[in-house]
Amino acid sequence: MADGEIKSRIRCDIDFDKNGRQAGYLRAPLSRNTSGWGIIEIPIVCVKNGSGPTVLFTGGVHGDEYEGQIAVSRLAQTLEPSSVQGRVIMLPAVNVPAVLNDTRLSPIDHRDMNRCFPGNPRGTFSEMLAHFIDTTLVPLADVSVDLHTAGHSMESALSTNMHYVADSALRERTMRAASAFGAPYNVVFWGVDEGATLTSSVERRGILSVGTELGGWGRVHVEGVRTGKRGLDNVLKHLGMIEGRPDTTQRDGSPVTRHMMVRDPKCYLFAPAGGVFEPRHLAGDPVEENEVAGYLHFVEDVDRAPVEMRYPRGGVLWMASGPGRVQRGDAVAVVMNDYDEVSASE
Repeated sequence: MADGEIKSRIRCDIDFDKNGRQAGYLRAPLSRNTSGWGIIEIPIVCVKNGSGPTVLFTGGVHGDEYEGQIAVSRLAQTLEPSSVQGRVIMLPAVNVPAVLNDTRLSPIDHRDMNRCFPGNPRGTFSEMLAHFIDTTLVPLADVSVDLHTAGHSMESALSTNMHYVADSALRERTMRAASAFGAPYNVVFWGVDEGATLTSSVERRGILSVGTELGGWGRVHVEGVRTGKRGLDNVLKHLGMIEGRPDTTQRDGSPVTRHMMVRDPKCYLFAPAGGVFEPRHLAGDPVEENEVAGYLHFVEDVDRAPVEMRYPRGGVLWMASGPGRVQRGDAVAVVMNDYDEVSASE
């Protein structure tokens, strides 16, 4: 630990160097009205055997994104040490307060944990937990897979995702890992606000980071769960940590993942006002530039005409609006295009 670095306030009894399966909890202090010395328990499982890479699987960074929670939880319950070469660290419900509250933001500090990295050990609950993950768990990993969906805000085409990292070797390794995961799409994207995410925190350390978007609209996506469960197994197979070859066959018969990108800011369509948005397309649909994306209705104003909204760019719809009522500035559509290394690097 560097001079002046503040130690995490979170306690963890897992010995990450020990072989076998260990299941327990991270214990984060939380003083509250009913318990001055209270804690929050965050489930964690570590499976280690032999020699090999370390992979970190996380779900539930956002509480209303269920597919990753299910996929990581099932793997954590069933993965046998004898079948593993290496170390698998699994947190199925990272942001437990948000998971139990069924919300994106933590009900404790009303923060989006995935905008709190690298965190702060003296900060709010979300910042304290982000700091522990960034300083204790991430440095152990060779590969991080953080499973997300679009929650209540949108619906996503089933996909892995990654940032465009400047290191060409790391970028190529990440694309190969995403291909092995085997979702229908892998999206290389430049987000609206990505600097404080877990993915960015992992990338700053030069570690391979893959994310997912496996559904949304506030329900458990049947195919999203299947894709997530298979994808975690596929990553372990790709890394040589368990036996077998990744299965990347898609339901439509495609043999591999289709690589896409969201490079142009015009790929994002935002609501110009608050109202009820009537979409015209579903996630995964092809759309054309200037095609009608939907109508924004003002049902409380008896004679106010709806606003017609059009896509500023064509492609395939990665994210489609979920809730009917939107606020001004809410994203109602995100369009992706086929990945092109030349234009991606510009």
